[in-house]
Amino acid sequence: MQESYLQDLFAERIGGKRYGKDTAIYKFEKIKRAKRAALQANPNGELFDLGVGEPDAMADASIVDMLCAEARRPQCRGYTDNGGADLKRAAANYMDHVCGVKINADTEVIHSIGSKAALSILPAALINPGDVVLMTVPGYPVFGTHSKYYGGIVHNLPLREENNFLPDLKSIPADILSKAKVLVLNYPNNPTGASATPEFFAEVVAFAKKNHLIVIHDFAYAALVFEGKPLSFLATPGAMEVGIELHSTSKNFNMTGWRCGFVAGNELLVKAYGDVKDNTDSGQFLAIQHASAYAFDHPEITEGIAAKYSRRMDLLVEMLRAVGFKARKPRGSFFLYVAIPKRAADGSGSSIDFPTAEAFSQWLITENLISTVPWDDAGAYVRFSVTFAAKDLEDEKRVVAEIGRRLGRYTFSW
Repeated sequence: MQESYLQDLFAERIGGKRYGKDTAIYKFEKIKRAKRAALQANPNGELFDLGVGEPDAMADASIVDMLCAEARRPQCRGYTDNGGADLKRAAANYMDHVCGVKINADTEVIHSIGSKAALSILPAALINPGDVVLMTVPGYPVFGTHSKYYGGIVHNLPLREENNFLPDLKSIPADILSKAKVLVLNYPNNPTGASATPEFFAEVVAFAKKNHLIVIHDFAYAALVFEGKPLSFLATPGAMEVGIELHSTSKNFNMTGWRCGFVAGNELLVKAYGDVKDNTDSGQFLAIQHASAYAFDHPEITEGIAAKYSRRMDLLVEMLRAVGFKARKPRGSFFLYVAIPKRAADGSGSSIDFPTAEAFSQWLITENLISTVPWDDAGAYVRFSVTFAAKDLEDEKRVVAEIGRRLGRYTFSW
């Protein structure tokens, strides 16, 4: 087919004249293709999907009921722009009662259409050409992607096991740090499952003040903790002076597709986000905001979800350790991040080497019908998610036992 003049008109930020000609396959697309191929090759087989990074269950019935009731109210029709008062009130109460942080509901919080939307909007308020953004890898790349759209530069901070998957702030070169404007963090962390400590957050605040940085803490897995209470960055003395925190209903309340959350923290940063957001979208449907407010008013819902994930995590860690993996239960999230083996040998004497995490993950899918997500950014690891499909506790035990049986056919070498 003859090439259209349109090919010459795409923005350089998405490839320019080369747009659409890249033959590289995105990691998650490779996983999808491998799952389809594995099921075609094994039509009667059961594939266990431990790679899905979203909840396996519906939102609580009380939240759904609230949505239905609010959707019928005439007052909920129309644009909501930068949000309704109910969600701001609920967000402020949640920050106080769950996170131990007092904020002004009028000036220090604003709704978002999910954390992803907030991360894509914020660079427009903060990033000029040449500004450096400090991002952790592996991690969620959206803020960095949009920063590059505006001419920003991303400097990656690797998350390594020997540092408990916390970034080494002292490793940043002086010439990079002099141009840095924003530090983006995410704890409990995707994909490592690691949690921050009060000491680390105190270090971050001091580091931000010294180097005149803005801190954005993506708190998407806020209350999905297995021990203690959620640790908000904003609970750190001085944090409100340097940063903001993103909260979401998606993971905490099984409301992934509902797209609602809030941005809280420094008043000036919240205002800047709101000003750009006002020119980006017209706000989330007010009925969804009101249902989200109800969710934030009922943190016990998240406690029940976290208890399920903790139970599943215990089963998964015990099984993986039994077949040789150095698995360790995280303190939060629904992710288990483990180093891959170098080799697997079966009973017949044949073996296969795994040069990368991607190679290991593909082998798990194609040969064992077990789906995971590979990460090769800072060492070779795979991410298991305990959001796999299971009807109840007995089914959870069955699923994990079957995965263990399949992996138990091999002898792994590290």
